[in-house]
Amino acid sequence: MKPNEVFDLLDWKRRIFDLYARIRAADEPHRAWEMWRAERNEMFKAHPQSPIPEQERAAFRELPFFDYDPAARVLAEVVEAEPMRYDIPTSGDETMAFSRFGIARFELHGTTLELETYWLATYGGGIFVPFRDGTSGKTTYGAGRYLLDTVKGSDQGMDGDRLVLDFNFACNPSCAYDPRWVCPLAPPPNRLATAVEAGERYP
Repeated sequence: MKPNEVFDLLDWKRRIFDLYARIRAADEPHRAWEMWRAERNEMFKAHPQSPIPEQERAAFRELPFFDYDPAARVLAEVVEAEPMRYDIPTSGDETMAFSRFGIARFELHGTTLELETYWLATYGGGIFVPFRDGTSGKTTYGAGRYLLDTVKGSDQGMDGDRLVLDFNFACNPSCAYDPRWVCPLAPPPNRLATAVEAGERYP
């Protein structure tokens, strides 16, 4: 990348980290979600590192979302899991190395569910929680969505010793908008049978 592109990417990351810091500090999750949507829409429309192809940005209005669902914000107990390395497929030709470190167990709309939690096995690390569900390939992106991707700033925090998983903040990977982006996809253990009608819809 050229120096200006590197600094544009750095600015994008700074803004996302700051946005999620404000989300974690917010008293009212619904208002935090509205703030998150508004700022993402602005960044997707105007930022040089927007996943929206440059020639399509003038026509871009807003990202499509399900209606906000307060019951889609859950607190998960993360239990220890036997460490396991995953070379997770991506939207490109390569894989990305992650290590499973735990299993997040929670209840969503009366159903007990679980998602594996991964640690990025490269410099700096980061927690990664992708998922697919019954909406994938229908009303949401077929390759799945992200709940947490802390290396990029997407971090909903903790409530005591439980992990906050707010599916209203589930978002598409950048490759959903432009194939020039290479994104890790949701592996088989994180494919939920239930339909999670919260978060970002199919672009």
